Amino acid sequence: MNLSVLLAVVLGLALLGAVAALILTERKTPAAAPPRRPASAHVKGREALDAIDLGLRKLAAGCVRAGRALPDVYAVVYSGDHLTLRLAGADPDAPEPWSADDSGEEWTVDSARLGGGDFGDAGAAQPYSLAVTVGLDQGDRVMVDLSRASSAIAVTGSGRDAQQLVRAFVTELITGPVGRLAEVTLVGSAASAEMTAGLGLRSARLNTVATLEEALARGGDMSHADSPVSSSAVTQVFRLIEGSSPVTVQGRAPRLIVLDAAQFADEKAAVKGLDASDALLVLGDAADSGWRFEVGADGSLDTGPLGLRIDVHAGRLS
Repeated sequence: MNLSVLLAVVLGLALLGAVAALILTERKTPAAAPPRRPASAHVKGREALDAIDLGLRKLAAGCVRAGRALPDVYAVVYSGDHLTLRLAGADPDAPEPWSADDSGEEWTVDSARLGGGDFGDAGAAQPYSLAVTVGLDQGDRVMVDLSRASSAIAVTGSGRDAQQLVRAFVTELITGPVGRLAEVTLVGSAASAEMTAGLGLRSARLNTVATLEEALARGGDMSHADSPVSSSAVTQVFRLIEGSSPVTVQGRAPRLIVLDAAQFADEKAAVKGLDASDALLVLGDAADSGWRFEVGADGSLDTGPLGLRIDVHAGRLS
């Protein structure tokens, strides 16, 4: 074999080795996560909550006009341009101006179509009063109706991060437009100075009690609701909600009850007194929880069985 042939063979083998090494390197390198799309002020600010509140109340009005039940909504996604409802089951009969996707499990409306028009006295009531922002997904605001959980909702992660998220829930319910009918009760250590630091809230709809039994015995008082409509209008809207969806009765406000995992373990026998329109939030791991929200150190949120992707949780939006 002459020298030129030998050199060609050596160079060929070297080239093959380099290509193989490059392929192996590419296989070992994980795909980069897509860059986060920053949320606009229209999505993060109070005006987003106002738009969502208007959309949900107009949805109630449309259902009243159509003589149909409210959809079984578990999540709401707002991009600024569109408002999307995610339903727990297929429901293709969306009232105007909403449109259902092919599966019937998502209803969408252009935000521009929510303005103007008369939506009636009954439609002025908010039918999803325990819907709160859980965070952002690629710049879109995501809300979850906490009353859809069949049992307790566990919020896990570092103590500080979990408290930050729960404080965001409480603040939004007490100060935001969507939660104007809701009442919040902090139980035991959930009402500690560490937990309530930064809330800065003084509201007749924010209560503190010592035990879960006491919280359940209180009952929500609709006289404290920040609602511009009559209780009969509220009742008319909630009569449209059937099956496993949240319900309420005249004179009873939806309630969010918050307590820590240790107290929940000691007092969970009292949970049988929780109404279908209420939600129970547990700070820490709870073996009997229906939903589990795990706060990541990077600010993300794992929503467990809900399957919602959240890259920035609500506690980090302020």
